[in-house]
Amino acid sequence: MSKSENKAASYAIIGFGKIGQALAKAFARKGIKVSVATTRDPESFASDAAEIGSEIIPATLAEAVKADVIFLAVRFESHPDVAKALPNWQGKTIVDVTNAYGVPPEKLGGLPSGQLVAQAFTGGKLVKGFNHLGAAILGQDPAVHGGRRVVFLASDDDSAATEIAALAENLGFAPVKLGGLSEGGLLVQAHGNTWGKLIFQDLVKFS
Repeated sequence: MSKSENKAASYAIIGFGKIGQALAKAFARKGIKVSVATTRDPESFASDAAEIGSEIIPATLAEAVKADVIFLAVRFESHPDVAKALPNWQGKTIVDVTNAYGVPPEKLGGLPSGQLVAQAFTGGKLVKGFNHLGAAILGQDPAVHGGRRVVFLASDDDSAATEIAALAENLGFAPVKLGGLSEGGLLVQAHGNTWGKLIFQDLVKFS
């Protein structure tokens, strides 16, 4: 049984730049509480959070990582610093919203970027997702012309992908599962200075 089935899951967004704020808008739109944190003092971005909605709770990094589901909306290079916030991420689902654009493939050790991020978050379950859209589009209402904006999800853990797909539905998006990180994950990541084939594809699903 997943956390979301036996109790209300708690959510956090690490990183409050353009992408972090776009994600926060999605939560506020549906009245779902989410903690937001950066490496800065929460007071420094409290007014930006309040502007988005009362559901957006400024927090310290130490507070935010207590959540069940954590959106990683930082620069790709910063993910190891976030991973150090906990010695073990057991029982947590990390949604990798990073993009390793401009990172030489050899620096990734031949791995999909999502797998490299997953290795840093020891014990956690990782889902690559919500990262293929630019912040300006991600921050818009996902209800479009009677359809729903698509978000792609890739994970080596099917239960985690299902959990995040359910959350995406609750946020108003149409989740599309792409399979594992070394399959579908490659379609939604950068390869050096080249974008994966599904990056920036703004698709709408009609049921």
